[in-house]
Amino acid sequence: MFQVFLPIVKIHINFLYIFLVTCSTGIISGMIGIGGGFLMIPTLIFLGVPPSFAIANGSNAILSTSVSGTLNAYYKKILDFTMGYYILSGALFGALIGTFAFKKFIKSGLINEITGMLFFILLTTFGIIMLYESIIEIYKNRKLKIAKKKRNKHYWIHGLPLKVRMHTSRLYTSIIPPIFFGFITGLISALLGIGGAFILMPLMIYALGMSINTARGTALFVVIGTMTFTTLFHSIANHNIDLVLILLLLSGSLIGVQIGTKISNKLKNEEIRFITAIIIVLFGLKFGKSLFFAAKQIKIIRKIEIEHQINIFSKLIYEFARNHSIIYGLTAVLIAIFFGSLTSYVARNFHK
Repeated sequence: MFQVFLPIVKIHINFLYIFLVTCSTGIISGMIGIGGGFLMIPTLIFLGVPPSFAIANGSNAILSTSVSGTLNAYYKKILDFTMGYYILSGALFGALIGTFAFKKFIKSGLINEITGMLFFILLTTFGIIMLYESIIEIYKNRKLKIAKKKRNKHYWIHGLPLKVRMHTSRLYTSIIPPIFFGFITGLISALLGIGGAFILMPLMIYALGMSINTARGTALFVVIGTMTFTTLFHSIANHNIDLVLILLLLSGSLIGVQIGTKISNKLKNEEIRFITAIIIVLFGLKFGKSLFFAAKQIKIIRKIEIEHQINIFSKLIYEFARNHSIIYGLTAVLIAIFFGSLTSYVARNFHK
């Protein structure tokens, strides 16, 4: 019951479970205001979707939520296009290297071990840092020792050459750090399928001195570029983009994002970060456990056994992906952009 066949992944998957899982990750994404790939893709892997397919299709779902978030930031005038373009230039170069490395890992048969190790290190490290900062912030608020943060504080990093004025961010800084940060983010994004906003935002806030809201909107703008590139590459080079899985992921995540946005209005920023940090650490530890101990997999999927049981619709999608990979990849990207734009429009006009 509720079984849906994925023609590219070649497995049956429980629609209801996927919807609930993606809706839950979407709620958390909406609460913290970023794409949510750092939760969605690990969850898909835990549920039994092969990592190479989870990463490729998760990238497309993140593209959709990022489009929605970017449009919201644009309408609120908290999106710094100048900063975004420089970060994106580095991110695309990093994503190019990362996607070729990803293809090599698939051929070597080490993709599961490498992605597991990277997720373990990344999620655990960033989760602990976020948890520490949120606890400090909560403690300060309770002690009523909240010091007013100085905006536009300059660090040594702003003194590097090739300076450009970023009007929206109110910064006059070198383009070298944004390009470098973009490169690192793009590399990790391509390897793990995550948008990278949760990596990029702390760098933009603490290293570049951007405000939280501007950093969030600009980071999501960068994610659109990297996830578009990543989706197209996976479609053309690896043939592992599954339109059916994409639609399943979008249906839950976009609904969840709207719910999470409403919840975030009722919680303090430090409380949201505290909850998110605990979840991130738990996900990281789960990857660590699966690396060093035999982990049980939740059985929500079953592999297809008899080829002739595949219906005509599934065969058409499979042939489309194999024979017209560029058009197929563009179709996946356009679907994500359409649903992301539609979600932003609905949120602005019907949920005021």
